[in-house]
Amino acid sequence: MAQTIEQPPVGIRGRWRQLSLLGGAMLVDSTEASLVNSLFPVIRQALGLSLGALGILTAAGKIVGVVTGPLWVWAARRWSRKGVLVLATGLWGVWGIAAGFSQNFAQLLVFYTILAAGYAAAHPIITEVIGDLFDDSARGRAVGLLYGVIALIGSVLGPVKGQLANVDDGWRWGLWGVGAFNVLLGLAIWVWFRDPGTGAAERQLAGLDPAARAGELTWGRALALLRIPSFLILLGSRMLSGHLLVGTFGVVYLVDVFGFSTATASVVLLPFGVGYFLGNIAGGFAGDWAVRRSPRYGLVAVLQAAQFGFAIAAVLGTQISYGSIVPFAAFFGLMGAMQGVNPGVNRPMVMAITPPELRGAAFAIYISIFEAIAWAAFSLGAGFLGDLIGLRQVFLWVLVVLMVANGLFLTLLYRPYARDVARVQADLDARREDWIRGVH
Repeated sequence: MAQTIEQPPVGIRGRWRQLSLLGGAMLVDSTEASLVNSLFPVIRQALGLSLGALGILTAAGKIVGVVTGPLWVWAARRWSRKGVLVLATGLWGVWGIAAGFSQNFAQLLVFYTILAAGYAAAHPIITEVIGDLFDDSARGRAVGLLYGVIALIGSVLGPVKGQLANVDDGWRWGLWGVGAFNVLLGLAIWVWFRDPGTGAAERQLAGLDPAARAGELTWGRALALLRIPSFLILLGSRMLSGHLLVGTFGVVYLVDVFGFSTATASVVLLPFGVGYFLGNIAGGFAGDWAVRRSPRYGLVAVLQAAQFGFAIAAVLGTQISYGSIVPFAAFFGLMGAMQGVNPGVNRPMVMAITPPELRGAAFAIYISIFEAIAWAAFSLGAGFLGDLIGLRQVFLWVLVVLMVANGLFLTLLYRPYARDVARVQADLDARREDWIRGVH
């Protein structure tokens, strides 16, 4: 009986091709979302806005995701994950096109918020699908590669987006172009994406029919996720993730604090993205290596070290005036690398402590709710506090002090994480035992 249970990891045919298609959807979504952030200095001038308007835009986009993210996950289980991805991360790009026609802040806020409501589906559903495409021995590399390549391409596009500041109504053309491309990508997902099904990569569920693998998702089971100690600690860490602020305010920070032009400040997006790419790749491999060396403590140690590393890079990259964009670019690259370690570690950790049918709900809570609330709070607070006390002080407290606190907070993971992983594996083993008894 033990040999029946201990089957080798399941290989999903075409899984890397499917990953590249999902990555394209996330890339276009993030490009359109970040376009407003990187070009806000010219949008601010064109529409007569204050710095606080950027915080409102970002916060509104994240807050609406708190509601729509879980709803998209629910719709994906009731309808289909593929159908939701086609609609929410593809055809939804029409709202980006509409945002490009905005004539005032109210219109931009409405269209941008609607746009964000759809894009909230991407992260929880796509991350859930990755857990079904790859077994636990390859998830770190898959997640790291996905986020890393997105960041690398995004970093190349960053300076290009910055140059739109030199074109009349360049930000409008950017929103129109990315929105149109997003619609085309939605059609590509409709034609070529093949959903592997819930639990397809779990060795214990090999041979089970899709209905048996899928399990049952109820509100009660979803809320029970909040009773998993490791998950609660990871949620708390999300709320302390001050590095989320650098992607929203990084360019504006260099413009307002150190006097660079928007086009010049946008140059740091390239090394930041390259660093994020390298950090994702390194984080994925380091996470898989750490699991082999120390299944109990390895992932926790890598995640904790990344928080401290970011805090050090943030001090050097935001609190010292160099008079040239080159040192800033170097330290933004280092910040990107430290931040990039996170997805290849924390996403597989969430997958490891939750059963397959609850991963979509777990990522809806982790990304669509807690990460969104944190991002909204940091962005909204930075916008208004930046006007009040200056962005330099805001960056010191959020990117440095809070990140040190985050690293210390993750020490709490060392005791419960291994127990929570073992609990999920025991549940999957029991599920297979029940299925074998039912068949034979």
